[in-house]
Amino acid sequence: MLIGQKVTVVGGGIGGLAAALALAQRGASVTVLEQAPAITEVGAGIQISPNGWRVLQALGLAEAVAQTSPRSQAVRLRDFRRGAEVFSMPLDRADQPWHLVHRADLVGLLADAAQAAGVTLRLGTSVAAMTAQGEATHLTLADGREEVHSLTIAADGLHSPARAALNPKSRAFFTGQVAWRCTIAVPEPQPPEAHVFMGPGRHLVRYPLRDRRLVNIVAVEERDGWTAEGWHHRDDPARLQRAFTDFCPEIRDLLAQAREVHLWGLFRHPVAQRWSDHRLALLGDAAHPTLPFLAQGANMALEDAFILARCLSEDGDISQALARYEALRRPRCARIVQAASENAANYHLRPGPFRFAAHTALRTARRFAPHAVTGRFDWIHSFDATA
Repeated sequence: MLIGQKVTVVGGGIGGLAAALALAQRGASVTVLEQAPAITEVGAGIQISPNGWRVLQALGLAEAVAQTSPRSQAVRLRDFRRGAEVFSMPLDRADQPWHLVHRADLVGLLADAAQAAGVTLRLGTSVAAMTAQGEATHLTLADGREEVHSLTIAADGLHSPARAALNPKSRAFFTGQVAWRCTIAVPEPQPPEAHVFMGPGRHLVRYPLRDRRLVNIVAVEERDGWTAEGWHHRDDPARLQRAFTDFCPEIRDLLAQAREVHLWGLFRHPVAQRWSDHRLALLGDAAHPTLPFLAQGANMALEDAFILARCLSEDGDISQALARYEALRRPRCARIVQAASENAANYHLRPGPFRFAAHTALRTARRFAPHAVTGRFDWIHSFDATA
């Protein structure tokens, strides 16, 4: 039971706030520690697929998110040079809504709903270390202060000190890929679709946000040189434009309008072997960082949040509840992370017989069985964490 149970959530992102809201709705007394001084507009676009949407529905937020986020009708795979469509994956199933969401909008709605449910937000609070000791978790703040909390959920990202404490031998490696992210304002509303332009060693994804006059860009390039991890590193827009100079005019013209871009190196992190220790548990990227090739990072965090809250509400023994949460989540998350890692190669085929055969197969499927390829990932999108 969670009635009156004190819970501390470290991290005020999507996963942390969703967990705080789900726990508060079940009667817990929740405090969120967020290192940023304010809940502000940070990040860019994310795709909320049906599995994540079901969690938002259960949390009571789906209608509010839908008011600010276009519902995607399709994912279109296109040739980089001519822009010709290779394959279109329809997303028109009424029971499986797919929304194109600005991260800041979702974080804002989650924060408002959490506070309305009684959650306390402590902003400007950075946690440097977390360790479980008996029936409590000891936190060391960045300013040196020490705090003791009864139950702590670490939703503070892939560099979480809790992840490092629970998995000291976990090591990441550079994938040989970097990604740019930016948003570009355009004068006319764009179709509510995601377009993937596939090129040799590179691909670019674009889709609209908000009123469909803001275009989200994620552009990935293979390279030998190491690039720092973390999407907050700024880069010169000219470098992004040069990297995609041989793409079709539609993309070149769009990138010419980019004014502020961020670049980060894509690193493969193993799914954590250990997710909990008595009164401390990992959630979201702290447990299972993933590459952005299946658009599942935010969706997995939403699933985590709901299932963690359910486990804690159904089991009176916290350690057993956390162990059950890990047992339910780890196999699925590991499978998604692996699938995302493998999916990058599908977008980066070099010219030659293999690329020709792959694109011919997709064009044939587009004509005769468009739902067949989409169904390849039904095991991801049909999952219901709230069932």
